[in-house]
Amino acid sequence: MALEHALLVSLTERVSSGYELARRFDKSIGFFWNATHQQIYRVLKRMEEQGWVTAEAIAQDGRPDKKVYTVSDAGRAELTRWIAEPTDIVPMRNELGVKLRAASHGDIPALCAEVERHRDQHAQRLELFRAFEKKDFSAPEQLSGAALHQYLVLRAGVRVEEGFVDWCDEVLAALRRDTDPHAAQPGRPRPEKGSAQR
Repeated sequence: MALEHALLVSLTERVSSGYELARRFDKSIGFFWNATHQQIYRVLKRMEEQGWVTAEAIAQDGRPDKKVYTVSDAGRAELTRWIAEPTDIVPMRNELGVKLRAASHGDIPALCAEVERHRDQHAQRLELFRAFEKKDFSAPEQLSGAALHQYLVLRAGVRVEEGFVDWCDEVLAALRRDTDPHAAQPGRPRPEKGSAQR
């Protein structure tokens, strides 16, 4: 997948200026396909040159005109083509996993602290995703069309974060048991569904 495709998806959901698109991207598709604002602006220009989007200049009081982007027929055709294209399985890259593999050559307490840090970050993202789920998709069984598709992607994020939190808990318990048979198990429970505050 190229960033172009992620931007086409976002623009089919809502016509936007580059600035609006970059901000929305950070809070939605950006969780699944990362891009800087500079990359988004560069790619939008390229997409306009390719004819995948059209831009309309909108006058603003006291500020330069803003360009509002809309997906063109050619862009929709490209999106259709790309959706039908086979998607490769992406090899997993996890530096923490490689560090864990080498744990016998390092400082186990320092590694445990790093695993805890990762666990906490993933737990925070899990809470954020669950807050999105509660706010925007309170009745998933009634969803259809674009809302259902957005919900299914969010569910993938929830499940990935749940899995990572569980794995970190397993790692911490095993490392502590290995270095001190009397060590306590990790005490912080995974955030419960619906417990997040936005």
